[in-house]
Amino acid sequence: MMILSILVGIGAGLGAVIIKNSVHFISELVHHYTQNSKGYLYLITPSIGILLSVLFIKYVIKRPVRHGIPNVLYAISKSQGQMRPHNMFSSIITSALTVGFGGSVGLEGPTVSTGAAIGSNVGQLFRLNYRQIKLLLGCACAGAMAAIFKAPIAAIVFALEVIMLDLTLASLVPILMASISAVVTSYLFMGQEVVYPFEVTHTYELKDLIYYILLGIIAGFVATYFTRVYILIEQWFEKFKRRRYRLLAGSLLLGSLLFFFPSLYGEGYEFINLALAGDTSHVFDGSIFAPLTNNFVALASLLSIIILLKVVAASLTFGSGGVGGIFAPTLFMGANTGLLFATIINKLGFHQLHAPNFALIGMAGLIAGVLQAPLTGIFLIADLSGGYQMFLPLMITATASFATTKTFVKHSVYTHQLAQRRELITHDKDQAVLTMMEIKNLIENDFAKIQPDANLGDLVKVVSEAHRNLFPVVDENGQLHGMIKMDDIRKIIFKPELYTTTFVKDLMYMPEYYISPDDSMEDLVEIFRKSGRFNIAVIDKGKYLGFISRANAFTAYRNQLKQF
Repeated sequence: MMILSILVGIGAGLGAVIIKNSVHFISELVHHYTQNSKGYLYLITPSIGILLSVLFIKYVIKRPVRHGIPNVLYAISKSQGQMRPHNMFSSIITSALTVGFGGSVGLEGPTVSTGAAIGSNVGQLFRLNYRQIKLLLGCACAGAMAAIFKAPIAAIVFALEVIMLDLTLASLVPILMASISAVVTSYLFMGQEVVYPFEVTHTYELKDLIYYILLGIIAGFVATYFTRVYILIEQWFEKFKRRRYRLLAGSLLLGSLLFFFPSLYGEGYEFINLALAGDTSHVFDGSIFAPLTNNFVALASLLSIIILLKVVAASLTFGSGGVGGIFAPTLFMGANTGLLFATIINKLGFHQLHAPNFALIGMAGLIAGVLQAPLTGIFLIADLSGGYQMFLPLMITATASFATTKTFVKHSVYTHQLAQRRELITHDKDQAVLTMMEIKNLIENDFAKIQPDANLGDLVKVVSEAHRNLFPVVDENGQLHGMIKMDDIRKIIFKPELYTTTFVKDLMYMPEYYISPDDSMEDLVEIFRKSGRFNIAVIDKGKYLGFISRANAFTAYRNQLKQF
């Protein structure tokens, strides 16, 4: 496992290098041909990238390319950790096209998905069991994060906090090895410079801490806005029946946003670095609002609008068919939220804050809120910027943001759909085991059936050969008409005079409690608890499939818990 974790880390690192260089190459090419367009080509260049991604998925892959981290979480919870081989390259190509042409998303999600697919397929190649494959997935995710952000410590925290790996020695050592090998691979090809160079020239003072708490609360509200808008736009796109309409609507809206606000273009790393330097010039550069450069009200208003529209631009990119990640949009919004907060406080004269520090800490606040992962937010920003001297403000703001967001939003953008479908694995072992179990695997169909038009004599023959005390009444089409319990007929089965005059339809009853094969294990547990029954009928659209016994379900639960 240690050797495989190193190999997976190197693979994830190479994936990060390829995806980053591909985007850089495409982006340079696009800028070369659009540099004299005065922003008008922003209306169509993102559409071209998304269109190429959609065509690649439809005609080359011929399978959906799901969002990176939710795809990994789904594989862990419902696919025994198995991911299809195309995921090792499909996310690289589609995200490079999406982001290279100006899609307003990041690269970390596709990089994590690519690394996880490498880990999964390596595990399948060596015929590893579920626990080992899950560990390789976690190693790959840590490696991908370490390589794309050059943040090895944050990558380990991310694997433990977001990918839901357990903090045990058996897990920790392979994750450390994967993170180290991935970041070294990244250093070899992309240098050792941090992604966001930041020099702490002004450390915090104790009197500043109240402002970091306020920033955390504000970041929490912005993160709540991010999550709800993302989900709302996702649901809006789901109403489009045809993919071409999604592409058309999303591309037109995205192009319009980029035309008016060029800083929403692409990943936005250069704009984040400007914010970290306390520079607000990106608000006006290349924009039709450039004449308002020296107007403070215009600056504050436009910066607020850009913050609020970044998640809209990212959601439109996803909804129209693009592939990418949400880390970059989150970091963009966080840096600009911190910058806006410090700028307003300084202008009002309440206190003089060091704007670059607040831009840096704002990034941690948004990551903690949007991902609902405060430790990832703290260590990622400290790792990214080399700003470990600001660790206490990072902790304060990330904690306040997480607490505020959690008050209003139960699940992050990564987990809300999985949680709705009850497919989310968490650190709650009982919940995790139930999530991994499926109703269809527990169905017992060795119960003797009887026709609804049969008489008591026919039923007695069935009883004499049966070894269960329940008898489903099922017609020739498989439709369930009712059930008969042994206790209900015990007094009459020894009365031959009733055999031809008493009919099954007069003895049967419809079960009050039953379950569908599409229901979750939580539903089954609740039915057992509420009904007190030992057997629950499984019915699919009126058709009888079998029963699930309490004993069988409990045995399966114990076996799954042991494996987990």
